[in-house]
Amino acid sequence: MADLKISQLNPATTPLAGTEVLPIVQGGATVKVSVANLTAGRAVSATQMTLTTGNLIVASGQGIDFSATPGTGTSELLADYEEGTWTPTDASSAGLTFTAASGRYVKIGRYVFCAGSMTYPVTASAAEAIWGGLPFNSTDFGGGTTTYCEGAFQLFIRSYGGAIMGLVKDTNATAPNIQLSGASIAFTYAYQV
Repeated sequence: MADLKISQLNPATTPLAGTEVLPIVQGGATVKVSVANLTAGRAVSATQMTLTTGNLIVASGQGIDFSATPGTGTSELLADYEEGTWTPTDASSAGLTFTAASGRYVKIGRYVFCAGSMTYPVTASAAEAIWGGLPFNSTDFGGGTTTYCEGAFQLFIRSYGGAIMGLVKDTNATAPNIQLSGASIAFTYAYQV
């Protein structure tokens, strides 16, 4: 093969497979290196990055560091984001089975935002209405409200810690299961893990 200037070479087919090799001088000797090895284990520095396809994948235990914007918090690292589904369950002593129970959640860092709905069975249980099945155990910091509740009353939701939450009427009294007998309910709830 005759020596050619780089400008005279045919363009490579892209995207590169990573197995292509290039000559480099290392320790005074000319050796070959694969394209994949050129950046292996090296930090990539850029002023801007645009992904036209695929996802940005962050290694386990790592995250996006926002320390370039000064703040007074204890951490500026976003290291967790998740979306999923969950199923609300009865956590009272009544052993009720909800029908059409379903929920969705988004977890951003230490905060979980849930929405859910269910229909209570017909019950005479006077046990305090307590729901379980949260996707993550909570600290005691959490709260929410019903966005729809048959019977035209609103209930507030408070954290009981762990994976359960309890219902409170606007009079600050607990709500018994019997008051929700046969009712369809929709709610939102946010808490800290």
